[in-house]
Amino acid sequence: MDFFAQQDLARRNTRLLTLLFVAAVFLLVAMTNAAVAAFLYFSQQYSIYSGTSASGGFLSYFTWARFGAIGFAITCTVAIVVMVKWMQLSAGGKAVAESMGGSRIVPQTRDRAEMRCLNVVEEMALAANMPVPPVYVLNDERGINAFAAGVTPADAVIGVTRGTIAHLKRHELQGVIAHEFSHILNGDMRLNIRLAAMLKGITFIGDIGHFLLRSGYRGSGYSTRSNAGAIMPLLGLALWAMGWLGGMLAGFIKAAISRQKEYLADASAVQYTRSPDGIADALKVIGGYIPGTLVHAARAIDMSHIFFGQIQHRLWQVFATHPPLRTRIRRLDKHWNGEFITRRAQEYAAEPSRPGHGSVGVGRAALVTAAIASAAEFDAITDADFGPETQALDSITAQRQDIPLVLVQNSHDPLGAQALVLSLLVNAQTALAEVQLQIVDEVGVQGLRDTVALLYPQVQQLGPPLRLPLLEMSIPALKAISPRQYRTFKTTCLRLIKADKRTELHEWCLFQLLRHYLDSEFVRVAPSTARHRKLTRVRDELRVALSVMAYEANERPAEQFSLGASELGFNDMQILPADQATVVAFSRAVNELANCYPLLKPRVLKALVRTATGDGTLSPAEKEIIASIAAVMDCPVPDVEKL
Repeated sequence: MDFFAQQDLARRNTRLLTLLFVAAVFLLVAMTNAAVAAFLYFSQQYSIYSGTSASGGFLSYFTWARFGAIGFAITCTVAIVVMVKWMQLSAGGKAVAESMGGSRIVPQTRDRAEMRCLNVVEEMALAANMPVPPVYVLNDERGINAFAAGVTPADAVIGVTRGTIAHLKRHELQGVIAHEFSHILNGDMRLNIRLAAMLKGITFIGDIGHFLLRSGYRGSGYSTRSNAGAIMPLLGLALWAMGWLGGMLAGFIKAAISRQKEYLADASAVQYTRSPDGIADALKVIGGYIPGTLVHAARAIDMSHIFFGQIQHRLWQVFATHPPLRTRIRRLDKHWNGEFITRRAQEYAAEPSRPGHGSVGVGRAALVTAAIASAAEFDAITDADFGPETQALDSITAQRQDIPLVLVQNSHDPLGAQALVLSLLVNAQTALAEVQLQIVDEVGVQGLRDTVALLYPQVQQLGPPLRLPLLEMSIPALKAISPRQYRTFKTTCLRLIKADKRTELHEWCLFQLLRHYLDSEFVRVAPSTARHRKLTRVRDELRVALSVMAYEANERPAEQFSLGASELGFNDMQILPADQATVVAFSRAVNELANCYPLLKPRVLKALVRTATGDGTLSPAEKEIIASIAAVMDCPVPDVEKL
């Protein structure tokens, strides 16, 4: 799967989204003017506005002045709503998940379904060559559904419903999670956030109409003797109708943007899991599962296009946001016999804890059903294989990654994860290590210094090949610390790096990865923007990046540099002097290269690989550098053989 091409397609789909959005707003302006003209024509109350009696036909109530005023008012309202909604959603996937009632699954959970879900997400992150994102669960939702939310891979989260982790077998859950990972890497998430913000601007007019309609009825005693009071419910009804039209337009835009992306994500899930059975069987389970993919969270409707499946019944949607279930299955399993997989739904033992979250259609009937199920000693989760316990899962991960079990176990704990990262920065030299341990001790976090002293010898033995996997395994636990703890932790990392008064390239790589994947969790970070169409616009930055990589290779740097430069078509480019190829200059160059168009990024990465080695084989240290650059550029870590 060419993720760079898909990211470029997502960027171009933004233009289509903008065009459809402008057309929808213009249509709303036209329809609102028509509604106002009809109201004035039939009510014969034009004198309220001009002091003159009504005259002329229906078309006489259309004026350019009124059209401009109404158009300006609607456009400003929509623009303000879009900006506010974008500011809310651009805070990252965490904000989206929490707005729908999601709760983060902590690494220390003892819920077997949650533990298995975290383990599956970790597996898929490894397959996708990206850090493990936080996982949120919608506990009140019985439907089988999931979503990926965020603006960049750095602030992405995976969301799952309780029905998903309770009723899917392991390989089926893998298929669903892999589907969501493809949305992260394809660049779909940012498009989805823009889509949600724009569509809220369109439907907000209907919300105003609904408010005016209700306010008019509440004040009915006053409104019977007042023209203004009589106008309010009529105006509200008209705006509500406009909002209904806006909702239809929003549904059309969602369908136009979303449906094809689901087919692509299904295909990507097959690539990650190495088998079509997982995603295909998950879809078959959904077809035979009574709650299906329905989600009742209060704000899920606005974000319906980000989910794995339809969150509303097709009867209530004119335009489906997802392809038909049977069509998706047959694309994955051409020999399917047409029969779904039957699973029993888990019943609520009581009313959901939060009104509006999963309460629609449950109520008293759910209590009766739950009582019957309890009387029959019904085990609600007999068909989901939760697999081994946490200790066994950690052992499997340790064997797969060739990392000591004690390090894997510490990566799940916030204190242990901090100690692991700090251990990566501790120097092997005894004298310097003592200075760095003293810096850790000065932080004042109980147990941190002792944990680092215990772990750093084992961490140092891992070497470059396993530094990156260990860091990526620690990311979820690090995201669970408080903002104050993160500031202290980040400062401590910088102090350890500067302890020897120099910054090594591998230290820059580690800190860049750390900053890139954690900053967005605690502070608002502006994502990179595609503004460089041609490599000639970043020629100086490319020269710096290629020069630093050539000197890092330590074998004929000038020749290595020429290999990378010629890969980009810069045959006359010369390597920088060694004293100018600094880590600081390299950092600035890579951050600017992140603003290249998606299809230029694989060329840049390929040139860096050619610079590092002429035969296409990267050493572990060089691979770490490439992975760090890819992360800063918001790219999946590339497969060297395919570059």
